[in-house]
Amino acid sequence: MKANSQRKLAARIQSDTQRFESLKREIVQLDYFCKGTVLKRMMKCGNKQSACHHEPAKRHGPYFECTYKIQNKTVNLRLYPEVTPLYRAAIQQYRKLKSLLGRMERLSRSALTHLAQQKLTGRN
Repeated sequence: MKANSQRKLAARIQSDTQRFESLKREIVQLDYFCKGTVLKRMMKCGNKQSACHHEPAKRHGPYFECTYKIQNKTVNLRLYPEVTPLYRAAIQQYRKLKSLLGRMERLSRSALTHLAQQKLTGRN
């Protein structure tokens, strides 16, 4: 019975290693990334007589911004419409990176538990 549980543990460790390597390969395939949010804004102009002040549907725009925080300060970066898709893709890559790192951390905790069990059973 003890040999059977050691085989199961060895199989878990091998599975952990394979899954971890797979996640590492996914990280290597990521492209440029940045944190933030792309916003589309419709703005009022400085002319108080303009229709944009009275009717929200007649506001000017759309204007695009990338908003993110650096040292607890919000930064707004105005974007040309042509570059907005670049920032949206980079933000998506950042979210994927964070997801992959979370999965790797959870897997690492599990793998470390399995490796510790193997070390402890191997010393008996």
